[in-house]
Amino acid sequence: MATLSDVAARAGVSVSAVSRVLSGAASARVSAQTRQRIHDAADELGYRPNFAARALKFARTNVIGLVVPELTNAFFSEVMRGVEVEANRHGYMVLLARAEGMPEGENAIPRLIGEGRVDGALVQVGDDMRQGDIQRLVESSLPVVFINSIHPAGVGAVLLEDERGMRLATEHLLELGHTRVAFFGGLPASDTGRRREDGFRAAMNAAGVPIDEQLVTHLGYTAESGRAAMTAVSGVTPPATALVVANVNAAHGALLEARRLGLRVPEDVSIVAMHDAWTAENTWPPLTTVRMPLYELGRASMAAIFDRITEGTVSDLVVRDPAPLLIVRESTAAPRD
Repeated sequence: MATLSDVAARAGVSVSAVSRVLSGAASARVSAQTRQRIHDAADELGYRPNFAARALKFARTNVIGLVVPELTNAFFSEVMRGVEVEANRHGYMVLLARAEGMPEGENAIPRLIGEGRVDGALVQVGDDMRQGDIQRLVESSLPVVFINSIHPAGVGAVLLEDERGMRLATEHLLELGHTRVAFFGGLPASDTGRRREDGFRAAMNAAGVPIDEQLVTHLGYTAESGRAAMTAVSGVTPPATALVVANVNAAHGALLEARRLGLRVPEDVSIVAMHDAWTAENTWPPLTTVRMPLYELGRASMAAIFDRITEGTVSDLVVRDPAPLLIVRESTAAPRD
Protein backbone atom coordinates (compact mmCIF):
# COMPACT_ATOMS: atom_id res chain seq x y z
CA MET A 1 0.00 0.00 0.00
CA ALA A 2 1.40 3.41 -0.98
CA THR A 3 2.33 5.85 1.78
CA LEU A 4 2.69 9.62 2.00
CA SER A 5 6.44 9.17 1.61
CA ASP A 6 5.91 7.25 -1.64
CA VAL A 7 3.69 10.03 -3.01
CA ALA A 8 6.18 12.69 -1.92
CA ALA A 9 9.05 10.86 -3.65
CA ARG A 10 7.04 10.47 -6.87
CA ALA A 11 5.98 14.14 -6.88
CA GLY A 12 9.38 15.46 -5.78
CA VAL A 13 8.06 17.37 -2.78
CA SER A 14 8.12 17.07 1.01
CA VAL A 15 5.90 14.69 2.96
CA SER A 16 4.33 17.65 4.80
CA ALA A 17 3.36 19.27 1.49
CA VAL A 18 1.69 16.05 0.37
CA SER A 19 -0.16 15.75 3.67
CA ARG A 20 -1.51 19.29 3.51
CA VAL A 21 -2.55 19.08 -0.14
CA LEU A 22 -4.28 15.70 0.09
CA SER A 23 -6.09 16.70 3.29
CA GLY A 24 -7.33 19.88 1.63
CA ALA A 25 -5.79 22.09 4.31
CA ALA A 26 -5.99 25.82 3.62
CA SER A 27 -2.38 26.12 4.85
CA ALA A 28 -1.08 24.21 1.82
CA ARG A 29 0.87 27.05 0.18
CA VAL A 30 1.86 25.36 -3.07
CA SER A 31 1.46 26.28 -6.71
CA ALA A 32 -1.34 24.89 -8.85
CA GLN A 33 1.23 22.86 -10.82
CA THR A 34 2.68 21.32 -7.64
CA ARG A 35 -0.79 20.57 -6.31
CA GLN A 36 -1.71 18.80 -9.54
CA ARG A 37 1.58 16.87 -9.51
CA ILE A 38 0.82 15.62 -5.99
CA HIS A 39 -2.69 14.49 -6.95
CA ASP A 40 -1.36 12.79 -10.10
CA ALA A 41 1.28 10.95 -8.07
CA ALA A 42 -1.33 9.80 -5.53
CA ASP A 43 -3.57 8.53 -8.34
CA GLU A 44 -0.71 6.72 -10.08
CA LEU A 45 0.33 4.99 -6.86
CA GLY A 46 -3.22 4.24 -5.77
CA TYR A 47 -2.70 6.11 -2.49
CA ARG A 48 -5.64 6.06 -0.09
CA PRO A 49 -5.53 8.17 3.09
CA ASN A 50 -6.02 6.46 6.44
CA PHE A 51 -9.00 8.43 7.70
CA ALA A 52 -9.27 6.42 10.89
CA ALA A 53 -5.70 7.32 11.87
CA ARG A 54 -6.27 10.94 10.96
CA ALA A 55 -9.42 11.08 13.06
CA LEU A 56 -7.56 9.68 16.08
CA LYS A 57 -4.63 12.06 15.60
CA PHE A 58 -6.79 15.16 15.48
CA ALA A 59 -9.56 13.92 17.82
CA ARG A 60 -12.12 14.18 15.02
CA THR A 61 -14.91 12.03 13.70
CA ASN A 62 -14.45 13.08 10.06
CA VAL A 63 -18.21 13.53 9.90
CA ILE A 64 -20.14 16.71 9.11
CA GLY A 65 -23.74 17.26 10.17
CA LEU A 66 -25.96 18.70 7.44
CA VAL A 67 -29.16 20.09 8.96
CA VAL A 68 -31.93 20.81 6.46
CA PRO A 69 -35.60 21.69 6.99
CA GLU A 70 -36.93 18.68 5.08
CA LEU A 71 -35.58 15.85 2.97
CA THR A 72 -38.22 15.78 0.22
CA ASN A 73 -37.63 19.36 -0.95
CA ALA A 74 -36.20 19.46 -4.49
CA PHE A 75 -34.25 22.61 -3.56
CA PHE A 76 -32.12 20.73 -1.02
CA SER A 77 -31.22 17.79 -3.25
CA GLU A 78 -28.76 19.86 -5.31
CA VAL A 79 -27.30 21.48 -2.19
CA MET A 80 -26.81 18.07 -0.58
CA ARG A 81 -25.17 16.70 -3.73
CA GLY A 82 -22.63 19.53 -3.68
CA VAL A 83 -21.94 19.02 0.03
CA GLU A 84 -21.36 15.28 -0.43
CA VAL A 85 -19.00 15.73 -3.40
CA GLU A 86 -16.85 18.25 -1.54
CA ALA A 87 -16.99 16.22 1.69
CA ASN A 88 -15.66 13.17 -0.14
CA ARG A 89 -12.79 15.26 -1.48
CA HIS A 90 -11.78 16.12 2.09
CA GLY A 91 -12.28 12.60 3.41
CA TYR A 92 -15.47 13.42 5.28
CA MET A 93 -18.81 11.71 5.58
CA VAL A 94 -22.10 13.60 5.81
CA LEU A 95 -24.67 12.92 8.53
CA LEU A 96 -28.02 14.19 7.29
CA ALA A 97 -30.48 15.57 9.82
CA ARG A 98 -34.00 16.89 9.35
CA ALA A 99 -34.79 19.83 11.64
CA GLU A 100 -38.48 20.48 11.09
CA GLY A 101 -41.61 18.54 11.85
CA MET A 102 -40.04 16.61 14.73
CA PRO A 103 -41.71 16.27 18.14
CA GLU A 104 -40.46 18.45 20.97
CA GLY A 105 -37.33 16.94 22.48
CA GLU A 106 -36.40 15.01 19.32
CA ASN A 107 -34.82 17.83 17.32
CA ALA A 108 -31.59 16.91 15.58
CA ILE A 109 -29.61 19.99 16.57
CA PRO A 110 -29.32 19.34 20.35
CA ARG A 111 -28.27 15.75 19.62
CA LEU A 112 -25.51 16.92 17.28
CA ILE A 113 -24.18 19.22 19.98
CA GLY A 114 -24.43 16.87 22.91
CA GLU A 115 -23.34 13.51 21.50
CA GLY A 116 -20.09 14.47 19.75
CA ARG A 117 -21.11 12.74 16.54
CA VAL A 118 -19.78 15.41 14.18
CA ASP A 119 -16.82 17.78 13.80
CA GLY A 120 -19.03 20.63 12.60
CA ALA A 121 -22.46 21.46 11.23
CA LEU A 122 -23.86 23.01 8.08
CA VAL A 123 -27.29 24.49 8.75
CA GLN A 124 -29.97 25.51 6.26
CA VAL A 125 -32.52 27.51 8.20
CA GLY A 126 -36.17 26.76 7.43
CA ASP A 127 -39.44 28.50 8.25
CA ASP A 128 -40.29 26.25 11.20
CA MET A 129 -36.84 25.67 12.68
CA ARG A 130 -36.85 26.35 16.41
CA GLN A 131 -34.88 29.50 17.19
CA GLY A 132 -33.86 28.21 20.60
CA ASP A 133 -32.11 25.22 19.03
CA ILE A 134 -30.31 27.44 16.52
CA GLN A 135 -29.11 29.68 19.35
CA ARG A 136 -27.85 26.69 21.33
CA LEU A 137 -25.91 25.56 18.27
CA VAL A 138 -24.34 28.99 17.76
CA GLU A 139 -23.35 29.25 21.42
CA SER A 140 -21.83 25.76 21.52
CA SER A 141 -18.20 24.96 20.75
CA LEU A 142 -19.20 23.11 17.57
CA PRO A 143 -17.99 24.83 14.36
CA VAL A 144 -21.01 26.00 12.38
CA VAL A 145 -21.57 27.48 8.93
CA PHE A 146 -25.02 28.61 7.78
CA ILE A 147 -26.13 27.86 4.23
CA ASN A 148 -27.60 30.95 2.55
CA SER A 149 -28.55 32.62 5.81
CA ILE A 150 -26.67 35.13 7.96
CA HIS A 151 -26.87 34.68 11.72
CA PRO A 152 -26.57 37.84 13.85
CA ALA A 153 -23.68 36.27 15.78
CA GLY A 154 -21.60 36.23 12.60
CA VAL A 155 -20.53 32.59 12.86
CA GLY A 156 -19.98 32.26 9.13
CA ALA A 157 -22.23 31.80 6.10
CA VAL A 158 -22.15 30.90 2.42
CA LEU A 159 -24.71 32.89 0.47
CA LEU A 160 -26.42 33.09 -2.89
CA GLU A 161 -27.08 36.28 -4.84
CA ASP A 162 -30.73 36.28 -3.79
CA GLU A 163 -31.27 39.95 -4.56
CA ARG A 164 -29.81 39.57 -8.04
CA GLY A 165 -31.92 36.49 -8.76
CA MET A 166 -35.16 38.12 -7.67
CA ARG A 167 -34.37 41.25 -9.63
CA LEU A 168 -33.87 39.09 -12.73
CA ALA A 169 -37.27 37.46 -12.21
CA THR A 170 -39.02 40.82 -11.78
CA GLU A 171 -37.31 42.36 -14.81
CA HIS A 172 -38.59 39.46 -16.93
CA LEU A 173 -42.21 40.35 -16.07
CA LEU A 174 -41.61 44.06 -16.57
CA GLU A 175 -40.13 43.41 -20.01
CA LEU A 176 -43.27 41.48 -20.91
CA GLY A 177 -45.29 44.60 -20.09
CA HIS A 178 -46.69 43.82 -16.63
CA THR A 179 -47.26 46.76 -14.28
CA ARG A 180 -49.52 45.13 -11.67
CA VAL A 181 -46.97 42.79 -10.12
CA ALA A 182 -47.44 40.98 -6.81
CA PHE A 183 -44.63 39.70 -4.62
CA PHE A 184 -44.97 36.56 -2.47
CA GLY A 185 -42.08 36.65 0.01
CA GLY A 186 -40.60 34.72 2.90
CA LEU A 187 -41.46 35.18 6.55
CA PRO A 188 -40.75 38.65 8.02
CA ALA A 189 -37.77 37.31 9.99
CA SER A 190 -36.28 35.48 7.01
CA ASP A 191 -32.84 36.70 5.94
CA THR A 192 -33.28 35.37 2.41
CA GLY A 193 -36.80 36.81 2.33
CA ARG A 194 -35.46 40.30 2.97
CA ARG A 195 -32.79 40.00 0.29
CA ARG A 196 -35.24 38.70 -2.29
CA GLU A 197 -37.73 41.44 -1.55
CA ASP A 198 -34.93 43.98 -1.96
CA GLY A 199 -34.32 42.58 -5.46
CA PHE A 200 -38.01 42.83 -6.34
CA ARG A 201 -38.28 46.41 -5.12
CA ALA A 202 -35.04 47.45 -6.84
CA ALA A 203 -36.29 46.20 -10.20
CA MET A 204 -39.69 47.85 -9.83
CA ASN A 205 -38.17 51.15 -8.73
CA ALA A 206 -35.61 51.13 -11.54
CA ALA A 207 -38.43 50.66 -14.06
CA GLY A 208 -40.50 53.44 -12.48
CA VAL A 209 -43.38 51.02 -11.82
CA PRO A 210 -45.26 51.66 -8.56
CA ILE A 211 -45.63 48.84 -6.03
CA ASP A 212 -49.08 48.23 -4.60
CA GLU A 213 -48.33 47.15 -1.03
CA GLN A 214 -51.63 45.23 -0.99
CA LEU A 215 -49.96 42.84 -3.43
CA VAL A 216 -46.94 42.16 -1.19
CA THR A 217 -47.10 39.24 1.27
CA HIS A 218 -44.65 37.71 3.77
CA LEU A 219 -46.12 34.27 4.44
CA GLY A 220 -43.21 31.90 3.78
CA TYR A 221 -41.78 29.41 1.32
CA THR A 222 -44.10 26.41 1.58
CA ALA A 223 -46.78 25.39 -0.90
CA GLU A 224 -49.39 26.18 1.76
CA SER A 225 -48.04 29.70 2.19
CA GLY A 226 -48.13 30.19 -1.59
CA ARG A 227 -51.81 29.22 -1.63
CA ALA A 228 -52.50 31.57 1.28
CA ALA A 229 -50.70 34.43 -0.46
CA MET A 230 -52.70 33.86 -3.65
CA THR A 231 -55.92 33.98 -1.65
CA ALA A 232 -54.80 37.14 0.17
CA VAL A 233 -54.23 39.14 -3.03
CA SER A 234 -57.14 37.74 -5.02
CA GLY A 235 -59.53 40.45 -3.82
CA VAL A 236 -57.26 43.41 -4.65
CA THR A 237 -58.56 45.71 -7.39
CA PRO A 238 -57.25 46.14 -9.98
CA PRO A 239 -55.87 42.61 -9.81
CA ALA A 240 -52.28 41.57 -10.26
CA THR A 241 -51.41 40.32 -13.73
CA ALA A 242 -48.17 38.73 -12.59
CA LEU A 243 -46.61 37.14 -9.50
CA VAL A 244 -42.99 37.11 -8.39
CA VAL A 245 -42.72 34.22 -5.92
CA ALA A 246 -39.62 34.05 -3.72
CA ASN A 247 -39.52 30.24 -3.64
CA VAL A 248 -40.47 27.55 -6.14
CA ASN A 249 -42.39 25.53 -3.51
CA ALA A 250 -44.60 28.52 -2.73
CA ALA A 251 -45.07 29.00 -6.49
CA HIS A 252 -46.55 25.50 -6.75
CA GLY A 253 -49.09 26.45 -4.10
CA ALA A 254 -49.87 29.75 -5.83
CA LEU A 255 -50.40 27.91 -9.13
CA LEU A 256 -52.86 25.47 -7.54
CA GLU A 257 -54.78 28.24 -5.81
CA ALA A 258 -54.96 30.26 -9.03
CA ARG A 259 -56.72 27.31 -10.67
CA ARG A 260 -59.14 27.01 -7.75
CA LEU A 261 -59.96 30.70 -8.17
CA GLY A 262 -60.63 30.18 -11.87
CA LEU A 263 -57.54 32.05 -13.05
CA ARG A 264 -55.66 30.85 -16.10
CA VAL A 265 -51.87 30.83 -16.11
CA PRO A 266 -50.43 32.71 -17.96
CA GLU A 267 -53.49 34.18 -19.71
CA ASP A 268 -54.88 35.83 -16.56
CA VAL A 269 -51.79 35.86 -14.35
CA SER A 270 -48.12 35.09 -15.02
CA ILE A 271 -45.94 33.36 -12.40
CA VAL A 272 -42.15 33.40 -12.05
CA ALA A 273 -40.36 31.80 -9.09
CA MET A 274 -36.96 31.77 -7.41
CA HIS A 275 -35.06 28.46 -7.74
CA ASP A 276 -35.33 25.89 -10.46
CA ALA A 277 -36.09 22.25 -9.74
CA TRP A 278 -37.36 19.19 -11.58
CA THR A 279 -40.78 19.93 -10.12
CA ALA A 280 -40.91 23.28 -11.93
CA GLU A 281 -40.86 21.76 -15.41
CA ASN A 282 -43.35 19.05 -14.48
CA THR A 283 -46.26 21.28 -13.42
CA TRP A 284 -48.87 22.57 -15.82
CA PRO A 285 -48.03 24.98 -17.11
CA PRO A 286 -44.31 24.49 -16.49
CA LEU A 287 -43.02 27.28 -14.25
CA THR A 288 -40.66 30.03 -15.33
CA THR A 289 -37.90 30.14 -12.73
CA VAL A 290 -34.53 31.64 -11.85
CA ARG A 291 -31.92 28.92 -11.59
CA MET A 292 -29.47 29.52 -8.74
CA PRO A 293 -26.10 27.71 -8.26
CA LEU A 294 -27.30 25.28 -5.59
CA TYR A 295 -24.74 22.56 -6.30
CA GLU A 296 -21.97 25.14 -6.08
CA LEU A 297 -23.54 26.47 -2.87
CA GLY A 298 -23.27 23.00 -1.35
CA ARG A 299 -19.63 22.58 -2.35
CA ALA A 300 -18.65 26.03 -1.11
CA SER A 301 -20.44 25.44 2.19
CA MET A 302 -18.60 22.18 2.78
CA ALA A 303 -15.27 23.82 1.93
CA ALA A 304 -16.08 26.62 4.39
CA ILE A 305 -16.89 24.29 7.29
CA PHE A 306 -13.74 22.27 6.58
CA ASP A 307 -11.65 25.46 6.79
CA ARG A 308 -13.49 26.40 9.97
CA ILE A 309 -12.62 23.05 11.55
CA THR A 310 -9.00 22.85 10.41
CA GLU A 311 -7.97 26.52 10.37
CA GLY A 312 -10.53 28.28 12.56
CA THR A 313 -11.43 30.73 9.80
CA VAL A 314 -14.80 32.49 9.98
CA SER A 315 -16.09 34.47 7.01
CA ASP A 316 -19.07 35.08 4.78
CA LEU A 317 -18.79 33.96 1.16
CA VAL A 318 -21.11 34.73 -1.76
CA VAL A 319 -21.35 32.16 -4.57
CA ARG A 320 -21.34 34.21 -7.80
CA ASP A 321 -20.42 31.60 -10.39
CA PRO A 322 -22.47 30.57 -12.22
CA ALA A 323 -24.68 33.65 -12.14
CA PRO A 324 -28.46 33.43 -11.65
CA LEU A 325 -30.10 32.26 -14.89
CA LEU A 326 -33.68 32.91 -16.04
CA ILE A 327 -35.39 29.74 -17.31
CA VAL A 328 -38.41 30.81 -19.36
CA ARG A 329 -41.27 28.32 -19.53
CA GLU A 330 -45.01 28.54 -20.16
CA SER A 331 -46.11 30.21 -16.93
CA THR A 332 -45.22 33.73 -18.10
CA ALA A 333 -46.55 35.78 -21.00
CA ALA A 334 -47.44 39.36 -21.88
CA PRO A 335 -50.54 40.70 -20.10
CA ARG A 336 -53.83 40.69 -21.97
CA ASP A 337 -55.02 43.99 -23.41
